[in-house]
This record gives sequence, structure tokens and C-alpha cells, in this order.
Amino acid sequence: MTFRKTLFWLHLLAGLLAGLSIAIMCFTGTALAFEKELVAYAERDARRIAPPAAETPRLSIAELQSRVSAAHPTTKLSGIALENHPLAAVAFTAGRNETFYANPFTGEIRQVASTRTRDFLQLMEDWHRQLALGGSNRPLGKAINGAGNIAFFFLTVSGLYLWWPRKWRTKGLKRSLWFVPAANTKARDWNWHNVIGFWSAPVLIVLTLTALPISYRWAGNLIFTLTGTPPPPPTSAPAPTAAIPAPVAQAQPLSADSLIARAQKELPAWTSLTYRGGSTGASPTPATMALRTADAWPRTALTTLSLDPFTGEILKTSSYANLNAAQRVRSWTRFLHTGEALGALGQAVAALASLGGCVLVYTGFALAWHRWRRWRNPPPLGAS
Repeated sequence: MTFRKTLFWLHLLAGLLAGLSIAIMCFTGTALAFEKELVAYAERDARRIAPPAAETPRLSIAELQSRVSAAHPTTKLSGIALENHPLAAVAFTAGRNETFYANPFTGEIRQVASTRTRDFLQLMEDWHRQLALGGSNRPLGKAINGAGNIAFFFLTVSGLYLWWPRKWRTKGLKRSLWFVPAANTKARDWNWHNVIGFWSAPVLIVLTLTALPISYRWAGNLIFTLTGTPPPPPTSAPAPTAAIPAPVAQAQPLSADSLIARAQKELPAWTSLTYRGGSTGASPTPATMALRTADAWPRTALTTLSLDPFTGEILKTSSYANLNAAQRVRSWTRFLHTGEALGALGQAVAALASLGGCVLVYTGFALAWHRWRRWRNPPPLGAS
């Protein structure tokens, strides 16, 4: 048996064994490509405010926070998120799953009217990562999808090799590069499988490779090895916080508005900001701000500022430029997997390639079915 024929049968077998897992990951990946944008649009009833009257002053963060606390006295707020948009509400987070939106001009407190979009996309993420298995079955779901991702990478690379014409003929090449009318379903499935496989293969290779560090620790460690970066210890302690100079006697902590204004002055091109206040007790800790800027590269890069809560002095700045080589690669792989690293165009390309993966699974199963039927019912001798 030739190498090409052996590869074909391995390609067919891998597709049959992993096809269902691959179809689930591709379908959910298509839905998740614009997850943040879809959630923001669905929750615009709370996230966006009506245009205020001219010259209406903004309320302070402290005033808004007190109104949220008054409306929800049992809730412990953990962070504040701002968006650089004139009609954006101020978001106050409580834990991981609860957010209150305050109108910065009127003080009105809202929560989203419906979480159906967020819940649906969370379900898609659960299927994408671990087949929606929870509890003790969660590792099994992750293992199945991890193996399915490796199989998908093999299918994409081997499919490109099998697609590559042994003889370059214009007529035959056209049927492998673009959609053409087909005389029957088998010819149509073959055409779709070849065309979609060829055009989506480069993107699918990136998507499957960037999923490996997410699924497997060895893949993440491999990045450290390839970049010559010492890997972190298995159980690393929390990163040390910036040291705060001893405050002068009777020093009072600055307001959240003052600290936020200091961070915005430092990064005037900011588009979003998340604030977590520090401690001002016996052992004070810095206030932290995580900002995303319009000129950031990669597009998803964050800059984190640690500020002295008494003076507003910036004690530490952490950004993409401060990362080691392995951390930079990991920051790219994480967001290349969704296309976010390249903005809306990258997300659209990732979504289309994932949708193409769904079609590849369907046409792959269909072609295997045609082959099986032909094997079970061979045509009479002499028939075409």
C-alpha cells in the first residue's frame, strides 16, 4: 500500500472516530467567535443610557457605589468597569456572575432584563471545552475534545496533502478550488469537501494548534521550551504586589474618581478600564487598574497599573512589553484561537473557518457513506 493510500485510510478513520467531537467544537466555535459583542448587544438595555441633557454633571463613583449598595445592601461589590463611550453605564461587579449598571448622570441602577444570550453562549462554551460535562465527568469531556482537536489538526494537514494534485490540470484543479455544478450528491459532497477544506485549512491549522496549550499542560510547557524561557514552578505563589511607601501621618486615601482619572491621564487612548480598590488599613495594598487601549498590539493586550491609594503615584506598570517570550506567545495563542487578536476581521475569519469545519464533517461522513454503500453493493462488471 502506498504512503498516499495509507494516509487516506488514516484520514478516513480519524474523521469517523472524531467527527462528532469536531462537529460540536466547530459549531460552538462559530457561535463563540463574537461572544463578547453578542452579549454586549443583548444587554444594551442596561449597558447603554439615554443621552443626558446638556451640561448635566456626572455623579462621582462613590455616589454611584453608595446607590448600588443602598439598592442591594447584601451584595458585596468587587470591582468597577468603565467604557470610554459617552452613553456607557458604569458597571459594578459582584463576584463573577452579577453586575449592576449605574447611569452616571441620574444614578439609576439597572440589571439586564434577560440573560438568555449570555446563558446560551455559556452553554456553547461548556460544550466547546468539555462537552457540557460537569463535576467528576468534566476531565473526561476535556480529554475527549482535546483528542478531537488533535485529530482535527491531523485531518487538516493530511487533507491538504491528499488534496494536492499529483498532476496540475486546469480542469481538475478548478473542481478542487471552487464550487461547480454536480451531477449527483456524491460529486457535490466531493466538491464541497475539497473546496471548503482547501480554503479553510490554513485557518483551521491555526485554530487547532492554538487550542493545544489550552487543552494540555505539556503544550503550554513546550512554548517555554521552544522560546528558551524557564517555566514557572508547578505551584507558584501569587505575584508580589508593588510596595507602597509609608503614608504621611493622617494621610487620607484618594477617591476612586481621582485614582481612575490618574490612570486615564497615563493612558489617554483607553477604551475600557477595570478598577479594583486597594486596602488602606494597617497593611495597605495598591489600587489596580486594567486598561485596554485603542492602539494596543496585539489588540487584546492589557496594561495593568498599580497605584498608591494615598498619592495616586503609579508604582508599577505591567503590559505586553513586560512579558517574557513564552508569555507573549501564550497571549497570542489564547486570542488567535478566537480570532480576537486580529480584531473583528480575525473573528469573522475564525467563525467562517469553524462553520466550514461543520460542513467538512458532514461531507466527510457523506463520502464515507457513499464508499461503504459502493463496497456493499459493487456495480456490475463492465458498468461505469
